[in-house]
Parts: sequence; C-alpha cells; structure tokens
Amino acid sequence: MRKAFSGIVSLSVRSFRVVATATAAAVFLAGATVASQAAANDAAIVIDANTGKTLYSSNANARRYPASLTKMMTLYLTFEALSKGKISKTTQVPFSANAAGEPPTKLGVRSGGSITVETAILSMVTKSANDSSTALAELLGGSEANFAKMMTAKARSLGMTNTVFRNAHGLPNPGQFTTARDMATLGMALREHHPQYYGYFAERSFMYGRQRINGHNRLLGRIKGVDGIKTGYTRASGFNLVSSVSIDGRKLVAVVMGGKSGASRDNEMARLINAYLPKASQRGGGALIARTDNDTASKAIARVSLPKHDAPTPDFKPGTDVEAVIASAAPVPARAPKPKLPVAMAAPEPADIPFAQAYSGPEPQQIDPVNTASLPSGWVVQVASSPSKSEAEAALDKTAAQARAVLASASGYTVPFRKGGVTYFRARFGGFETQTAALRACTALKKQRIECFAVQQ
Repeated sequence: MRKAFSGIVSLSVRSFRVVATATAAAVFLAGATVASQAAANDAAIVIDANTGKTLYSSNANARRYPASLTKMMTLYLTFEALSKGKISKTTQVPFSANAAGEPPTKLGVRSGGSITVETAILSMVTKSANDSSTALAELLGGSEANFAKMMTAKARSLGMTNTVFRNAHGLPNPGQFTTARDMATLGMALREHHPQYYGYFAERSFMYGRQRINGHNRLLGRIKGVDGIKTGYTRASGFNLVSSVSIDGRKLVAVVMGGKSGASRDNEMARLINAYLPKASQRGGGALIARTDNDTASKAIARVSLPKHDAPTPDFKPGTDVEAVIASAAPVPARAPKPKLPVAMAAPEPADIPFAQAYSGPEPQQIDPVNTASLPSGWVVQVASSPSKSEAEAALDKTAAQARAVLASASGYTVPFRKGGVTYFRARFGGFETQTAALRACTALKKQRIECFAVQQ
C-alpha cells in the first residue's frame, strides 16, 4: 500500500456511483437539550469523562475509518514507552526509507535522518505527520506491521473491542476501522493513564528548526475548556474529530466522525460541547478505563487473534448494514471474496474513484497524497518537473530555502508519472488548507521569480 501513496500511477477504471444520505437538520426544542441530529452516515458521541455516562450518541457503535485519529493510539503507546523508561523525550527516532517515503502531511525528514521523540510527538499532534508516525512505529515495534498488532492488542485491553489497526498513521487501509465509542474510550484513556504527557494535545504549534509548524485543531482557543485531542481526514472517512473539555470540574470527551467539511465538523462539535457540558457532573467517580501497564507487548499480541483477512468494510461512509463488529480476540468467519474492479488500463491522468470501494487487487494508486492527509484541501503548488528524482528533490530544497516564509506550513514531495514511456517526477508543495492559500503561495513565489502553478490533485 505504501507504494500506492508514494506517487500517482495512471489508472482508468469504470466509475462507481456512491449514494450518500443527506445530513439531517439539527432540531432545537425550547427548554430542552439542543440535540444535533446526525445523518445515518455520520457518527457522534459525548461522554461525561467524570462518570463515564453517555450524554449523547448517534451511530456510536457503527464502523468508521479512523483516518488520523489512528495517531492517538500511536501516541498512547509512545507515552507508555516513555512512562516505563524504554525511551526518553531526547531519544533519537531514525527515519527509514519506508518512513521517509510516507505521503504528506509529513515533517519531511530524509531517509537516514532522525529527530527526537518529543519532536515526533509534537509533529503528530500539530501537523499530523505521517512520516513521524511510521518512524515511531518502527522504533517501538521493530516494524510498522508488528506495531499495528501492538496497537490492536492495546485497543482490546482498553475495552476497544470494535477497532482494528493496520498502520500507525491512518492513511487508507480497508482493514483498519473503529467506532466513535472506541475513539472516546481511547481519548479518556490518554488523559487517565498518561496525564504527564496529555498536555501535548493542547499544543497549537511548535518550532522545528527555524520553522513554526501550526496545528489543525481549530477548536483549541475557540471553545473555552477544549484541551485537545485530534483531527483526522481522508476521502473515505470524511472529517473526524475527538475533543476533550475540562472546565469548572466538568469533563467531556466528544467524538464527531464523517463530517462533510472541516468547518461543519468543528461547528457540530462546538454545538455538542455547548449543549452537553452543562449536563456533565462536577464530581468524578474514579478511573473509567482499565489500566494494563503490566502487560508486555508480546503477551498482549499473543492474546489477540487478528483477522487473517481484511474484514468487510463499507462503501465511502458505512451505513447501518455494516454496524456488526468483530468480536474481541476472535477470528473473523470465512466470507465471500470481495468483488473485483475491472482491470485498470493506462491513461495520462488517474481516474478519481473512492478508495473504500470493494477491491481485491492491488490498492488503488490514484489517491493523491494531500487529500489523504489531515488537511481539507487537495490544492498543491508545483514548482518543477524532471526525469530525475534527485533533480526534483533539489528543486524542492532550493525553493524551500528561497521562499521559507511563503512555504512555512507546506510540505515538499515528489510525484512520479509516465509520459512517452519515460518516468518524470513532479516537485510539489502540499498542505494548503484552501485553493486561495495555494494560489496566494504561487503568486508570492512568482514575485521571487520562481515558476509555479497551483493545481488540485
């Protein structure tokens, strides 16, 4: 799958129709709770983090793709390793070619380079860096595949029975899924079990060398009492958000999954917090999530039988027909093979089809590297194209150095494509949140005599 994201390979596939249920309007009752009515394809939950009481629930046990919410578990295991003294904040995290090759959003560390554990943590909670996630996974698990087993094992031990992890970052994988309730459980576990590290989730930016990297969580600083936790987005998952609130003794953990846009997701979360925070208890009832620090990773993995094959997953955003979940520590029963897509034919540009369609062959390679990250925009700025990958990377380095202020929040990467039987490499900067931001960046580059153009992948 990783090769599928390292570049865009031309495919031509017959289109499939995906029918989405329209979002229902919020219902306001005078003198009653403001209950935001989620559409059948959306999921949300609000839990009183003092008592564990569910204050609001909509499709909370329905299967969803976690996207970058996956990094919450990667961070949980990182915090666990820190608390046990296996690593320290200054431990160097090496970047393999595998980690360095992850698509944006990423920190951009080259293969053979390294950063500290603390830098990796900060890059994940703010920039949602996919490369840092993989590098940490390889450091702690030996390999990303083994670390994914550790993640699923830890999920089971925390009571997250409806979650399976296949990677450390959340980029699309048909066998990786969760529920809003499980994500709320993980959010509470992070605060309860690792309070000494939980403050990282409140970071809105951090300095990486001379570059300030800003975060994606727009509710920090907007809603009083919000102190984290994580955003997530892929085309298949929609816009996801886990939020934690602590104010005047009241604590909430809320989850919204499957939002139509970043703004609508944030507004939905704000409505839920405003509606249910006054109903939360000011008195705690003790620990809500069982702690399993005494379990070694190997014992935990041995107790969990992961599905030998990817469990059936939904189209785009699943409905109630896929709300059945895999039983904890139990093999998945045999099932019929997934229907195959027509054989792909070569074409100048890739077709844009939903990743989550049933597909039993090689994973689609037309997923663009920015829209599968944690940002809501697929707009990028291209600065060069060369038959040499090293030349394309050199163009990225030169542009980044020449226009450091313009590209402060952007990530450089290369995309291979074939033309006339020759493989070329596009040098692009991604991470722009809107089309306007990409256009403005390109205009600023041109003023510095750097040729470029903005394009939506």
